[in-house]
Amino acid sequence: MTNLQMPKVEQSILSMKDKIVSDFENILDSKNILFDDDEIRPYETDALAAYKQKPLIVVLPETVEQVSKILKYCNENKIKVVPRGAGTGLSGGSLPLADCVLLGMGKFNKILEIDYKNKCVVAQPCVTNLAITHAVQDNKFYYAPDPSSQLACSIGGNVAENSGGVHSLKYGATTNNLLGIQVVLMDGTITRFGGKTLDAEGYDLLGLMTGSEGLLGVITEVTVKILKSPEVAKAALIGLSNIEDAGRCVSEIIAKGIIPAGMEIMDKALTKATNDYCKAGYPVDAEAMMIVELDGTESEVNELINRVEEIAKKNKCSSVKISKSNEERLKFWAGRKAAFPACGDLAPDYMCMDGSIPKGKLAEVLKAIQKMSEKYQLPVANAFHAGDGNLHPLIMFNANDPEQMRKTEEFGSEILKYCVKVGGALTGEHGVGIEKRELMCEAFNDTDIQQQLDIKKALDPNSLLNPGKVYPILRKCAEEGRVHVHGGKTKFPDIPRF
Repeated sequence: MTNLQMPKVEQSILSMKDKIVSDFENILDSKNILFDDDEIRPYETDALAAYKQKPLIVVLPETVEQVSKILKYCNENKIKVVPRGAGTGLSGGSLPLADCVLLGMGKFNKILEIDYKNKCVVAQPCVTNLAITHAVQDNKFYYAPDPSSQLACSIGGNVAENSGGVHSLKYGATTNNLLGIQVVLMDGTITRFGGKTLDAEGYDLLGLMTGSEGLLGVITEVTVKILKSPEVAKAALIGLSNIEDAGRCVSEIIAKGIIPAGMEIMDKALTKATNDYCKAGYPVDAEAMMIVELDGTESEVNELINRVEEIAKKNKCSSVKISKSNEERLKFWAGRKAAFPACGDLAPDYMCMDGSIPKGKLAEVLKAIQKMSEKYQLPVANAFHAGDGNLHPLIMFNANDPEQMRKTEEFGSEILKYCVKVGGALTGEHGVGIEKRELMCEAFNDTDIQQQLDIKKALDPNSLLNPGKVYPILRKCAEEGRVHVHGGKTKFPDIPRF
């Protein structure tokens, strides 16, 4: 990816820039059309900041009708469109193209309805994840999915990536808390999938759109379910002498039928960095650290937290600390949520990987990552949602060193390939984007990928919506099934086609 290949730049579109701007002035207020270098530079990258590209034009619509008109215009004129929410994505999903219109949804930032009777909230896509909880917490409700970036990440982006968070073990990822969406398709059609009920008749088109990474449509409204706040929540902070004991501790907790609200593990390197960063009171001498949270009624939580403590001691823990107040519990989690920025103190740059593995493979995968770290001579710190097997190795490097950049990309690819090898997946919650697209054939066969492309083609026949993301670029003549077959045979049959 150092020499990142993206779709061919259409010179004819570049030459139309002035006309496109002029045409957009018939749709939008001119202040919402950005095209000067200084104006568009903030949009040249998302949180995967190693890759940058300024778009041709940035548009900032304020209404669903404007989104519809923009997409219809771009579809008719064969102009690529890249949707963007808060720009906190870590896989390059909103990286612009030189000949694209970047569709910034930042002005869609209002909560439209709070419906306590149906236990749901209707929000525009750039409402932040945490803002939903803040809007309902005075009535003792909350929104369960909580990515580490929940202070900044948008709910529309959460849907696009099917984001999870530390509490996804018990309450699920975005898809498990999503009731409905309004979507604008590439031809300008405005449609809805789902609503305020838990299920709807017909095909699960809501499920199809969730995790589609902006390739199928632009989300303009989101309806999520909210939950009643639990009576009590307590967290155990556990220090362990090695990662194998931590893995066994996780497995035994689950095997005993205990379903924590959240269960996280960090290795020694990340524990120390995080503790130095925010003084969370972590056991910095432990080789691995766990946070296990239980919620429910007071009697239930007290019983379960005692059982977790017993399991931790059985697995040779070096320390156990139970939160004595809600403030202390939140302090435990504040450290974990600050883990990524804490790595900024360890190296000039870091790349956060995102893979999923079977929980029983945790120790094996972490040992393999350590060997890779020695192979590439790049330090790595590990954090993961232990309960659902979603791991986040953070590779530390200097992006100004081309060789380190190359090795970091190779290191990251090797980690993800290993996740697939042990029965896991390329991504847990960050999406594929540009970061993992060339690895898709590691997880999917030719037929699988072609079926996904067929769905994309049905909703976006000209492949204009967020092109260059998710699916391998190096497809050449086999792109979307266009293969010349003569006499029942393909030319060069030894070349992989997907």
